[in-house]
Amino acid sequence: MATGQNHDKATKACTLPFGLVISLIAGLQLGTISAFGFLVGGLWLSPDLDTLSRPLQRWGVLKSFWWPYRKFIPHRSFLSHGPFIGTMIRLIYVMTVIILILFVLMPFKVAITPLMAIKSTKEILNQHYPQILAITGGLEASAWLHLIKDGDPLPTQWRKK
Repeated sequence: MATGQNHDKATKACTLPFGLVISLIAGLQLGTISAFGFLVGGLWLSPDLDTLSRPLQRWGVLKSFWWPYRKFIPHRSFLSHGPFIGTMIRLIYVMTVIILILFVLMPFKVAITPLMAIKSTKEILNQHYPQILAITGGLEASAWLHLIKDGDPLPTQWRKK
């Protein structure tokens, strides 16, 4: 299993090559977006957000944002380190917290309501599908790099279950 420093080095070393490969396949814009997603995924949205890790520390004063996630998602479980599911859960978690914050701010006449946020998200998904696919692909690719650096993307304890 790699240390946090090794994960960071691997993420930084692989970001540019990953972006270049995607650029060759899908164009410079989507390659750049994918590389950005890869970097953010490896450094801020890592599967290790369920521990007191370097990615968690990068959130600074906002690291308490991840407290519920850390309490309910066991470390190296399928929910945090599972291919596809781990990234999806972290993204859903971020969106859910943002919607809850908007809900709490509603009495203060905040211009965006949770329903408007959901509707806007749906519109953004429809209008920017290639870009969203590129950034989520980058996020997922960085999670796979993390899992490979940990030694096995599908640990044997998951296979037994």
